[in-house]
Amino acid sequence: MGDGGLTRTMVIWVPDWPVTAAAVATGRSPDEPIAVLEKGKVLATSAAARAEGVRRGQRARDAQSRCPELVVLKYDPVIDARAFDPVIACLEALTPGIQVIRPGMCALKARGPARFYGSESVAAEKLLDRLETFDVFGGRVGIADGPFAAEQAARASSVRARVLVVPPGESPEFLAPLTVDVLEQPTLTDLLRRLGLRSLGAFAQLPRTEVLTRFGPTGAFAHRLARGYDDRPVVGREIPPELTRTLDFEPAVDRVDQVAFAVRSVADELIARLTELGLVCTTLRVEIGTESGRIHEREWLHPRWFTAADVVDRVRWQLQGSGTATSELTSPVVRLRLVPDQADPVGAHVDGLWGGGPDERIHRALSRVQSMLGHGAVTSVVIGGGRGFAERQTLVPWGDPPVPARPPDQPWPGAISSSDPVRWPTLAPTTIFPQPLQAKVFAADGTQVSVSARGELSGVPTAFCLGPAPQVADSNKIHPITAWAGPWLTDERWWDPSTESRQARFQFHTADTRAWLFTLHQTTWQAQATYD
Repeated sequence: MGDGGLTRTMVIWVPDWPVTAAAVATGRSPDEPIAVLEKGKVLATSAAARAEGVRRGQRARDAQSRCPELVVLKYDPVIDARAFDPVIACLEALTPGIQVIRPGMCALKARGPARFYGSESVAAEKLLDRLETFDVFGGRVGIADGPFAAEQAARASSVRARVLVVPPGESPEFLAPLTVDVLEQPTLTDLLRRLGLRSLGAFAQLPRTEVLTRFGPTGAFAHRLARGYDDRPVVGREIPPELTRTLDFEPAVDRVDQVAFAVRSVADELIARLTELGLVCTTLRVEIGTESGRIHEREWLHPRWFTAADVVDRVRWQLQGSGTATSELTSPVVRLRLVPDQADPVGAHVDGLWGGGPDERIHRALSRVQSMLGHGAVTSVVIGGGRGFAERQTLVPWGDPPVPARPPDQPWPGAISSSDPVRWPTLAPTTIFPQPLQAKVFAADGTQVSVSARGELSGVPTAFCLGPAPQVADSNKIHPITAWAGPWLTDERWWDPSTESRQARFQFHTADTRAWLFTLHQTTWQAQATYD
């Protein structure tokens, strides 16, 4: 224990971990000039990229201008965390109770390893040697009173001195010269800099009561960290039960029915283990390794939960989809893995008082069709954000998470919405044309109606006709307009010349009691949808 009862903490840090994880996932070497991007900005860089001037926070174009050979990879938090999980398991073979701070960084209580190996520094060296046997190089270790000071010690270490130990009780002196940026609270940091408090030591000298009054609980917590008083406990992760099931075939199997028969016992074992734990599997990843070296991997979702029979069916469908859709496979199967990617408590999926949940027969039939036609051949519509009805639709492959392409909760100025009954229709269209229908709109004198930049009409719309198209049976037929509304002008994506669109929307009502949604872009009229 350190000064004031603080826990001696050991933080293990692997620099540039997002680069390492992304490089391994894409089959590249972390020694290449690599930049990992998040939201268009550099999140992490390799040492080779930093040598060329690439820095965190730069935009992709700026980074590539400094290093033309730069390899740009997209940040994927799932890959990042999944790649770090075996590293934690590797360390847990030496010492339990490891807490994951973030992918690439973990913490543990230093007392146990220090007593076992003789000292804190020796224990740290043993853990770093363990990482190198797992092909994880460049690790650093910081040891101090509390997780915050230990993390800063790990970041202050170097390639030569890869272990930095802050003696008990000396964390405040170690933290004092560091800048307030290490608090990772941009709003508070900006305010402190404007007040002239640029170091943790200067911030720590402020009275605690005044800090709480001026900066609130968040500022008070940061003040405690700056003073070296981090009493947060180090809580080791709870190791989840091993649910993955692997089936090896020796010799390799070349028939679908043989694989399906063999996997039945493994599926029964998996479902029985989930039942013991009070869990159900709603997302299952099936990995099939073939003799050719290829791995056919697919994630299956279920509207309720998988039974053993469901697991066998998914394996059979996946084999038929990757083979020739018959009982023969293009390459014999040597290994099969069943990985429950999402296992939920059974209580979260019980039927409600009046039943509920999607029809399992429909899901089963559509999944079967999808296995024969391809993953993207069967889709469902998810409503997202956008200005027009057509762009609000996102076609999602059946069984995939229903995530729209555009967030529906954000404001979309100029969107056709039912929230304003004065301006927009209270009902959504019954038919939205996949491809807008070309049309002409006429005024009373027979001329085509146009709209000026100020929204002024050249004439009152009195009739329209649709151009020839496969879905139009009465092209060139004149449809008298009995009522109309508009125009509503929209100026979309004006900052991007390749996608900018300035158009006017109209609603027309015809004698056959139908209502139409029309748009006018420059001189081109299009029918977008109908309200039947």
